[in-house]
Amino acid sequence: MDEEIDTRKINNSFLRDHNYATEADIISTVEFNSTGELLATGDKGGRVVVFQREQESKNQPHRRGEYNVYSTFQSHEPEFDYLKSLEIEEKINKIRWLPQQNAAYFLLSTNDKTVKLWKISERDKRPEGYNLKDEEGRIRDPTTITALRVPVLRPMDLMVEATPRRIFSNAHTYHINSISVNSDYETYMSTDDLRINLWNLEITNRSFNIVDIKPANMEELTEVITAAEFHPNQCNTFVYSSSKGSIRLCDMRTSALCDNHSKLFEEPEDPSNRSFFSEIISSISDVKFSHSGRYLMTRDYLTVKVWDINMESKPLETYQVHDYLRSKLCSLYENDCIFDKFECVWNGTDSVLMTGSYNNFFRMFDRNTKRDVTLEASRENSKPRAILKPRKVCVGGKRRKDEISVDSLDFSKKILHTAWHPNENIIAVAATNNLYIFQDKVN
Repeated sequence: MDEEIDTRKINNSFLRDHNYATEADIISTVEFNSTGELLATGDKGGRVVVFQREQESKNQPHRRGEYNVYSTFQSHEPEFDYLKSLEIEEKINKIRWLPQQNAAYFLLSTNDKTVKLWKISERDKRPEGYNLKDEEGRIRDPTTITALRVPVLRPMDLMVEATPRRIFSNAHTYHINSISVNSDYETYMSTDDLRINLWNLEITNRSFNIVDIKPANMEELTEVITAAEFHPNQCNTFVYSSSKGSIRLCDMRTSALCDNHSKLFEEPEDPSNRSFFSEIISSISDVKFSHSGRYLMTRDYLTVKVWDINMESKPLETYQVHDYLRSKLCSLYENDCIFDKFECVWNGTDSVLMTGSYNNFFRMFDRNTKRDVTLEASRENSKPRAILKPRKVCVGGKRRKDEISVDSLDFSKKILHTAWHPNENIIAVAATNNLYIFQDKVN
């Protein structure tokens, strides 16, 4: 891995005071748009915060790349399902941007049950001179109108508005874990524990069920769907991962219901590594197509794997994220950390992988040089434009000065959600209620 990735500069960090942080402030998803000019985060309080990249100025060329708050809006509210006596929390599970077609931006956001399509637009002019309304908006008495006025547009301070354009609801019995926009830009899919639904972006009252793994008898349930994604350029192809560690690739041209997969990617378990925790740690928490569409990346509890979609028998590459935790699985099971769902991302050229770990560590793996690095996103080392130093975890024996012992790792500080700019080496890392943005070292 080249030096630029080993030592990254902090471009900006958006920190909320830990003393006042509540459960609602915890960031639950991070996503760049297709150009990387906008970055959206969702949190457990149902809010979406959109950051916009600073434009380059001649006076301060280094400011190019800094992200500032562009818009904040409440996407979802807490609800109650009276038929099932269930509370539906407002937490944003996923955000996906649609490609920009005009001056406005569109994004999909979802909580456990409802997907919403939001339009984010700018307004810097306002109409004045109505005939039937006065300047305060009150209706005028028609008898007092003696002349016809032509309304005019007057400049005003820039206002960014977020408006819900579509609400896709009542289609999921179980909790939605992922959404993915198709490459035809007309449809998207929403995935819950047992079913995948296909929607048209224009139609809110009807969706098509394309995968259903629910058994007739729920007592026979052995696996659930954990994530799903469309192929980046083949609109008929998608993959979904399961809690049993398998990835199924489906082709919508074969049948309307894709219960029979086209390809199954699964690695046989090594009997020598078999343990009580084997099934839990083999559950896939995230699956991502490479930008080229040739490879799949999957994340389970201890590893990141890269699969060639033309080779189902075994992964092309396997990277150990935090193998030093293998001896700690018992305590991680007791404190429920073993069920944490870590995400993974590709860089713009599919040559580097990134995923999170504990103690606010995140890992990068260079596929070409086979080098890897552990970096830390924390307040202590996040002064703007500071250089991040690689971190090392000491498993046993004598600990060096710059190493941290595996016993002193803080499992309450975890990086589950990360995003990588589509074209540049700029990354966004969500650490609990803080968002860090790092960029390559620039001289």
